Amino acid sequence: MRMTSLPGDTAAAYDVTARLDTDYYAVFADIPAADREVWDRAKAYVDEVGDRMVAAWDDSSYPLDLVTRLGELDLYNDGIDHPRLTRFSPLAAGLVNMEVSRGDGSLGTVIAVQGGLALRTLALFGSAAQQERWLEPLARGEVLGSFALTEPDHGSDSVSLETVARRDGDEWVLRGAKKWIGNGASGGITFVWARVDDPSADEHGAVRCFLVSQETPGYTGTVIAGKASLRGIHQAHIALDGVRLPADAVLPGTRSFKDASTVLYSTRSGVAWSALGHATACYEAALSYAQQRVQFGKPLVKFQMVQERLTQMLDELTAMQLYCRRMADLETSGALRPTQASLAKYHNTRAARRIAQTARDLMGGNGILLENRVIQHMADIEAIHTYEGTESVQALLIGRDITGTGAFV
Repeated sequence: MRMTSLPGDTAAAYDVTARLDTDYYAVFADIPAADREVWDRAKAYVDEVGDRMVAAWDDSSYPLDLVTRLGELDLYNDGIDHPRLTRFSPLAAGLVNMEVSRGDGSLGTVIAVQGGLALRTLALFGSAAQQERWLEPLARGEVLGSFALTEPDHGSDSVSLETVARRDGDEWVLRGAKKWIGNGASGGITFVWARVDDPSADEHGAVRCFLVSQETPGYTGTVIAGKASLRGIHQAHIALDGVRLPADAVLPGTRSFKDASTVLYSTRSGVAWSALGHATACYEAALSYAQQRVQFGKPLVKFQMVQERLTQMLDELTAMQLYCRRMADLETSGALRPTQASLAKYHNTRAARRIAQTARDLMGGNGILLENRVIQHMADIEAIHTYEGTESVQALLIGRDITGTGAFV
């Protein structure tokens, strides 16, 4: 702590992390009370854990008690409709994704993994017995869940997955590898997508999902080190070397890769909301900084160039909000198409990148300090820009929809 002021070193620390509730077009002014209550719960959680997550991101640690805390606050639903789960509207689910990501991108990814991917997979495709055993523990954060689709050799072309499941009497045997699997080495259960390899069976070549305890022999999850993004959640490289499972480990509702796509389509809207949260944090930090930082004898906000940059950021942020609100309204009415979610993801992660870059630049050297959060959000945006379908994949999905012509190969 600085005890005295010296010439050239009189500026106090900048307060740039306070929530400003930016909503220039009043996009969220008419939120129903029930949805606002869920949003307020997410805000309280972010305020409760914010400082710890800055430290966790800095040292690349994964505070599992905060994962459990999300479950205690019943924030994992992500819009899943199931009688055993608290029902969130699409708007409420989006606001949770937005708010938690505004606070910390790693925690936003925890919600995407635990709720959007693992919990949704079980709720959509699990047997009654599987749901009885695991659904509520996952929703409460008492058991960690992961979704293992991506492989070291297959990311954007995950439809080509090579992990295989073979029948051996009354058991299944899994062999293959997965990568970038959130919670995949943190204990709990993993939903592993694999291709059936049994030439004598009608389902030979079909893609199915298996519920695997991470303590099962042959399952090895190794935390991926050296990440410069989402450092506050552990993601794993998983080896499946002769993992033996009982016949009832397969999720009966899964029959093809389209089932995995159903889960991914649902989570793409969550990524669009998450990008909005990151962008909001960056814009509000830049605005607060410009109001406090004095250069050439006056606050930065008095410079024309700074006002233009703030306006550019607000322009893009407002468009992101409008995308998200309209997407939630369409989903509520049952009219949201998968490619509309893809367009929101495509637009919002690209816009979030631009906002973060402008905010970092406006804040100068102070923009790279973790205490001011912008550089952390900037790094985390790089991950959400890629996962749940890269920019190129989203463009091809949308392009096929508007032209009627597929261009994937």
